[in-house]
Amino acid sequence: MAHTMTTPPRPHSGLRRLAFLTASLIVSAVTLVAFPTAAQAHHGWDGFETNKLLYIAGTVSSKGNWGDPHSLFDITVDENLPSSTPDLPIPEELSGPEDSIRVSSAVAYSGPHDELEVIIAPPWWSSNNGLDRSLEVGERFQGVGYINSSDDGLFRPVAFWYGDDNAPVNQVIGNTLPVRAPLQGEANPSGGSAEVPSTVGDPVEMGRPAEDSAAADAGGSGSWIVWAGFGAVVIVMAAVGVFYVRRRTHQAEQGPDA
Repeated sequence: MAHTMTTPPRPHSGLRRLAFLTASLIVSAVTLVAFPTAAQAHHGWDGFETNKLLYIAGTVSSKGNWGDPHSLFDITVDENLPSSTPDLPIPEELSGPEDSIRVSSAVAYSGPHDELEVIIAPPWWSSNNGLDRSLEVGERFQGVGYINSSDDGLFRPVAFWYGDDNAPVNQVIGNTLPVRAPLQGEANPSGGSAEVPSTVGDPVEMGRPAEDSAAADAGGSGSWIVWAGFGAVVIVMAAVGVFYVRRRTHQAEQGPDA
């Protein structure tokens, strides 16, 4: 009677599988740690000239992007802007006298661009604060906010109004401006203007619901948790891998008839 030849299992296959899984975990962990840091650097209020509130008005000129981590679109700026913010309904969160007067007193944009790119909060935030859809090309847009420090064609509103009925939309988490800059003509006792920072969160920076803001603002403080979890998984996988390889090696040594 002919015997069927059985190829013994190769013990190195387990090592290759373990190496592949470990490499995948390393890539995933690095991505989890690096992404919040990169997002914070790109979206933070610090990247904008928060010492000067500006008023802009115009019409939406591009469909842009309505989605995470933020929404973007272009507007064509009106040729003749009023010297300051016209009489517009202030979002409730910014209706306190310290902030509403600053929003109402924002000076008109006088920069070199006829078209500006506008960056606003992601849909989850805007939908809960006055805007539950993407803006349409040709739709009316007015905003009060800041110009980017390194890109003077990028505008970031703290509040904006859209449509013919000037529906207000809040873009600040909390109830105060991210920086309460002095009003025009205000000065501190030493004669220079002084910014008064606040602890307001940033919906554009976070890109996630407000209840997760503490984790998002923590930045790198959560990195150790990711790495600790990653290390634990690697240790467990290594132990399982060693057990698996030894078992398969033992089976190979015993042969098919063992």
